[in-house]
Amino acid sequence: MSGESRIERRFAALKAEGRGALVTFVTAGDPDPETALELVKGLPGAGADLIELGMPFSDPMAEGPPIQASSLRALKAGMTLAKTLETVRAFRAGDADTPIILMGYYNPIYSYGVERFVTDAKDAGVDGLIMVDLPPEEDEELCLPALKAGIHWVRLATPTTDDARLPTVLRNTSGFVYYVSIMGITGTKAVPVDHVREAVARLRRHTELPIAVGFGIRTPEAAAAISQAADAAVVGSAIVDAIKAELDADGKARPGLVAKVLAFVESLADGVRGNRAA
Repeated sequence: MSGESRIERRFAALKAEGRGALVTFVTAGDPDPETALELVKGLPGAGADLIELGMPFSDPMAEGPPIQASSLRALKAGMTLAKTLETVRAFRAGDADTPIILMGYYNPIYSYGVERFVTDAKDAGVDGLIMVDLPPEEDEELCLPALKAGIHWVRLATPTTDDARLPTVLRNTSGFVYYVSIMGITGTKAVPVDHVREAVARLRRHTELPIAVGFGIRTPEAAAAISQAADAAVVGSAIVDAIKAELDADGKARPGLVAKVLAFVESLADGVRGNRAA
């Protein structure tokens, strides 16, 4: 990739500011496309430094019940991969700076068509991809076409990714590295901060890329602690739970949903911003 990207500019700015990033995850189209777009547009103002946008999928195997349910709500409301890209395009009409990373699974992209997807994603303003089910051995499927188009490929590292495996995992990785802090599915355990510090130190011996840590971060205090130990704290299930809490018995958005969810995001951002380096 050539030139400085939105992701690189954002991490450089935060480093100069002396703090880590808050990365927020929401599922595109949850609980419905209109409400979801309003929410995504409001995230930067609430303090999100980068946005992970989940691509709804019927079988998100790495996700816990909250994000699984959010995918099903989005699909039921008519969300598609094409509409997810429309969400990014609509967001970009009012925000040219906040990085957006699409996160999800290969099947919808395979069905959409890789070449078409990469072209449309770049045109819409997507900055990076996190693909849960494509290992480095399959880089020719999507990773290399994405990088060629100027879309970052953000790889996952886990507690079981040892020093022998890390060079393979980090090959072709760009933008940042996403460290999965706990074993298991999303949203089910608390993040062990001491373990994260050790893991981040080990990763830094292998890469100069920023390191974001996700899975298990649910409170402003946890986000603050992780943003001190790493370059970014990723919060997903807790935000998705905040969305669910504002749905009525039919799964429809209650009035005030967006404002209440953004207030929660603001509390997370306040925690992270309280950790500026002296």
